[in-house]
Amino acid sequence: MGKPLKIGVSPRFLHRVPPEFGFKGKTLQYLEASVAHWLMTADALVFMLPSIASGDVIRRGNIRIADYVAELDGLVLQGGTDVSPLTYGEQPLKAEWEGDRSRDLYEIDLLQEFVSHGKPVLGICRGLQLINVAFGGALYQDISSQHEKGFDHHDPEAYDQHYHSISFVAGSGLAALYPNVGAIRVNSLHHQAVKVLGRELVVEAVSVPDGLAEAIRWKGPGYVVGVQWHPEFHDPADPGLLDGEPLLGEFLQQAEAARGRRPGESVLPA
Repeated sequence: MGKPLKIGVSPRFLHRVPPEFGFKGKTLQYLEASVAHWLMTADALVFMLPSIASGDVIRRGNIRIADYVAELDGLVLQGGTDVSPLTYGEQPLKAEWEGDRSRDLYEIDLLQEFVSHGKPVLGICRGLQLINVAFGGALYQDISSQHEKGFDHHDPEAYDQHYHSISFVAGSGLAALYPNVGAIRVNSLHHQAVKVLGRELVVEAVSVPDGLAEAIRWKGPGYVVGVQWHPEFHDPADPGLLDGEPLLGEFLQQAEAARGRRPGESVLPA
């Protein structure tokens, strides 16, 4: 058996830390355990990729994003705070929708660097939205108030128990990955969604209630896939929920293939 795959996960940022945490004036970067454990079910090694932004008291030295990419086999963009409307050229319509632009910019840099080195990227929830914006797309800042058929995809109280149905686009990569699967339930935790699809992206799954994009894939030579749902929250013992194993398997197969390429070799055309 070969060495385990090494998968990087972008961090969530917590800029306003509750006083009881004891980190006065500091920003926390953290990893939601479920996504790490989901990756670890396939025996992957998981590494959180803290931001390399300078300006703090402790310097980061000469570490670059390219140094992360050289050591890792793939990238997962995890969920979390809204993508900032500023990142796709809009002003926030409400203060609570301002998102996290500093995280956006860092994750776009990560995405571009992994793609340029031919290493796979999987986006989950916010990760799908970030991918769409990075490829030039835009988002609904709030589904229920901006989409004519939009329903509630977001219930903070239900959290990982909030579900709705999706269906796969015929002929898509996900339809091939999940043959003979009709409408199926997934965990839903988002109030933003794809409004304008990014360049060279295709929709591979849609929400059954309102037709919003639930999965996208890059048509370019590398592997970039985003899903709006949280596969890490799905109980594998529940046959009514979409099985996350095929999606994870596809991503890790691409990571294995990327490992087989020479250092610095890209799948992108010259």
